[in-house]
Amino acid sequence: MARQLAFDLPTVTALGREDFFVAPSNTLALAALDGWRDWPQSKLVLSGDEGSGKTHLAHVFAAATGARIVPARDLAAADIPDLAPRVLAVEDVPAIAGDPEAERALFHLHNLCLAEGGTLLMTGAGAPMRWRIALPDLASRLQGTPMVTLNAPDDTLLAAVIAKLFADRQLAVEPHVISYLVLRIDRSFAAAREVVTQIDALSLAEKRQITRPFAARVLDLIEQGTL
Repeated sequence: MARQLAFDLPTVTALGREDFFVAPSNTLALAALDGWRDWPQSKLVLSGDEGSGKTHLAHVFAAATGARIVPARDLAAADIPDLAPRVLAVEDVPAIAGDPEAERALFHLHNLCLAEGGTLLMTGAGAPMRWRIALPDLASRLQGTPMVTLNAPDDTLLAAVIAKLFADRQLAVEPHVISYLVLRIDRSFAAAREVVTQIDALSLAEKRQITRPFAARVLDLIEQGTL
């Protein structure tokens, strides 16, 4: 099917709960966030690979709880006492590894939030013990935080994610093209994001329809390292 628009537009990512596809790989994580009032010590780590849906699920959590979402990198300049009593989602904690000011800010936020009755969700790829946090007291608190993981997708979820990535780019793609991509790419969200990005870029550059042969050519170019 042809592109719906002949010019490039910014990607608009849909982050509502209705846009979150529930599958065996994410059911436990979604249930854990739904049960946020029962978190031990009112804190939780949401782990998952790049593109696995951590940001999407953080927005679902925020919509349900009124939580404020704060990138970990922004904490060094944030008003920690103002943030502490709230329900918070701190995104991409591993990004501050080795940043003394940001690590200290998260350490104080963690302690103040729990002391003042706040709730703290923290996200990152992998387990906290692998986040390379330099501040020992912060590292120990992160490693002592309950964790839930977004696992690798099955075929059904991967197909739904690819369809959503195309839809976010305002592209209509036939289901048989999506099924073909699911069988050809690595079983990961990062691979899905890369192939959709490359297909979109080449179809725009060449003003081509996104067909199965076109998708096959893009995959071959990615494999050859020419895209």
